[in-house]
Amino acid sequence: MRRRLVAVAATALLPAIGMLTYNELLGRQQRDREIHQQALQAARQAASEVNRIIEGVHSVLIAAAAIPAVFDMDRAGCTSALKRVSSQVPPIRSILVFDLDGKLVCDSFGMPAGMDFSERSYIRDALAVNDFVVGEYTISKLSEGPILPVAMPLRNGTEVKGIIATGIRLEWLDQRIRERGITPGGVVTIADRNGIIIARNPESQRFVGNSIAEAFKPYLTAPRAGTTEMRSPDGTLRIVGYEPVSLPNSPLYIGAGISKEKAFADINRTTLAGVAFILLGALIAVISAVFVGNRFILRPIDHIVDVLQRWRGGDVAARTNMGGRYGELGLVGASVDHLLDELDERRRQTEKMVEARKLMGRELAHRVKNTLSIVQAIARQTFGRQNPEEFKSFSQRIGAFAGGYDILLADDWESGDLREVIDRALLPHLDALDQRISLDGPSCHLSPPAVLSLSMIIHELATNATKYGALSDGTGSVRIEWAVSDGKVKLTWNENSDRSFEVPSREGFGSRLIRSAFPAEFEAETHFSYEADGLKFSLSFIGRTTGEAEA
Repeated sequence: MRRRLVAVAATALLPAIGMLTYNELLGRQQRDREIHQQALQAARQAASEVNRIIEGVHSVLIAAAAIPAVFDMDRAGCTSALKRVSSQVPPIRSILVFDLDGKLVCDSFGMPAGMDFSERSYIRDALAVNDFVVGEYTISKLSEGPILPVAMPLRNGTEVKGIIATGIRLEWLDQRIRERGITPGGVVTIADRNGIIIARNPESQRFVGNSIAEAFKPYLTAPRAGTTEMRSPDGTLRIVGYEPVSLPNSPLYIGAGISKEKAFADINRTTLAGVAFILLGALIAVISAVFVGNRFILRPIDHIVDVLQRWRGGDVAARTNMGGRYGELGLVGASVDHLLDELDERRRQTEKMVEARKLMGRELAHRVKNTLSIVQAIARQTFGRQNPEEFKSFSQRIGAFAGGYDILLADDWESGDLREVIDRALLPHLDALDQRISLDGPSCHLSPPAVLSLSMIIHELATNATKYGALSDGTGSVRIEWAVSDGKVKLTWNENSDRSFEVPSREGFGSRLIRSAFPAEFEAETHFSYEADGLKFSLSFIGRTTGEAEA
């Protein structure tokens, strides 16, 4: 009889053992997938924040280039203006303007003109691509500190007359990475396109300025973002998520590693606890079979098995509630409840982590808008009091840019509807004129860069129409039409008025801004036609670039 009871007790424990084993294997597989996803998400979040910082500095260069003294390369006025601008932007220490030969024209430090920077690759790259570029790890000639240089052409219409550049201070970038925080045992690494580390958390002083480890170099130019498992130079086995420099709009390599040992620490503890609970349960079952018998063994075991089966069948609230009853088997039941509670808690923690990732995305987006506010503050300090009308125009342009961000935030930064972009850009100009502005075109979702560029263009056209064009009195109207064909968006802006208009004698800043609003990869084409009854404008661009479509 005792042997039979022992056999029955052992048989009753088998489902619990099988369930524990199944959940253990499933939990480890799920945790492994979670860690890979977390590492990739951490890399993407770090890359997104770095790109926001670079875009913010890009905006500062655009704002600085629009200052008349800088645009005209007036050395005295240019130096004073750049000094005011750079003092308001923490990420940078100086702003420099060069001629086409790479010779210094003016800078915020007031260094002697003519210093030769032609050997700097970022100057050559900016001239070669005729667009904004991000350089590589560099020791500044002016401050002698490490920087990440960025540069863009200084254009007069389509003519490049010079280069305006600045450098993101690496100690400031490293501080921002530290403020983000990392998981225990984790690491975040940022490197330039040559694999030189420009920021790392932790141990930045040990690694910044050195090349990344040979094992990581193949991922520097990988065809797509991903994850891998390898041992870091500090000897820690990590799961690493990476964003290579080969991706579109990805000027830097971003790597985020999570310690596998620490990531699986909770599961390992749960495994040991589970094994201990099973051994304890088996011991209690044998003792109970010998001394107690059927009543105090089979019934509690049947109850435990039933709870496990109900929990496995989807009843996550199922518990044995055997604490304090049935002697030692009650402890087994309580241990099973504890195990089920831990599994349930793990599920809730996963849900919290998903929500935390969403919150981080929203926080990064708000930081971008804060950057725009900084740009407005710089403009106000630079020329707000002396040129209130210019400041008002500049502030409205920044507002139109921010309106594009509002549209993207509403769709989790995925895309923006073309009609909504136009409606938002026209808001400051509507009032009672809404019946004189008509829109016609199909539904079309644009990528984030296209949303921001189109917002600026529509704002400039509406401002011109309100001040000088068909909407400047009660006789005119504007018709906006668009169509989508072969992946390209074609938009027309037609002004009609009963009175005649004169052709402008020169191209203004607004026209230059319209021509350069879209990044080069969108292959944007613009055409202005000044006719007697008003402006006729056409624009065509690629709705989504190849890299954005894959993303």
